Amino acid sequence: MSQTGSNDSRPTWWFSEYTPVGTDLSSPAAVASYDRNQGTDQAADDALLDRLGVREGTCMVDLGCGTGSLIVQAARRKAEAHGVDVSEEMLTHAQGRARRVGVTPHWHRAGFLDYVHRAAPADVVTTKSALHQLPDFWKQQALLNAAAMLRPGGTLYIWDVMFSFDPADTEDHLQRWIDSASRPQGEGFTRADFEAHVREEFSTYTWVLEGMIERTGMEIISRSFPRSTHGEFLCRKRLPTARA
Repeated sequence: MSQTGSNDSRPTWWFSEYTPVGTDLSSPAAVASYDRNQGTDQAADDALLDRLGVREGTCMVDLGCGTGSLIVQAARRKAEAHGVDVSEEMLTHAQGRARRVGVTPHWHRAGFLDYVHRAAPADVVTTKSALHQLPDFWKQQALLNAAAMLRPGGTLYIWDVMFSFDPADTEDHLQRWIDSASRPQGEGFTRADFEAHVREEFSTYTWVLEGMIERTGMEIISRSFPRSTHGEFLCRKRLPTARA
């Protein structure tokens, strides 16, 4: 596992991604519980990789890779797979998952802001359920970094808790989400988990994310908000403009 972050060279006002927000995931037991609650689904991972055109030889970077299910599936397709996360415990769990199926992705302990992609430009960059770890100002910097590592024409995929409801209806939508999604302890994410997410983490509005994406040199190819609290963006890095 490489340490590809560059925190030591950052100014003192730089945001610290290595200080966790929300649920404490600093132990193997907590990470294993998170993986169960997240509902890892190999078929869903493969369906997404199909959509993104990930195949043998594709260079893919998963930012905030967590317990590694998506990037491990990419490696099983013989993609050049890079999993990036700030959590040593998450990466340890992900490495175990990779060993069990006999693949060897590249693992990097780094964050959205300080990951330095030293391989060939990426064809695909993904982030699932992780960008909300950053406040909006720093989301913009993270998206700029993601765009910089992509080749022209490359793909960025974002899935996360994001809000497409009218701000005037915030309390109603968030309370309905918490009430409907909460599960008893041991059977999934609990009411306390969702309440902590809303209170302590940094999910934002879909139109805020749209503006950020547009300022990175990428274009939004498609957007989908299956629930008022979740959504995805599929984006493409624009090709250079031909000179006359």
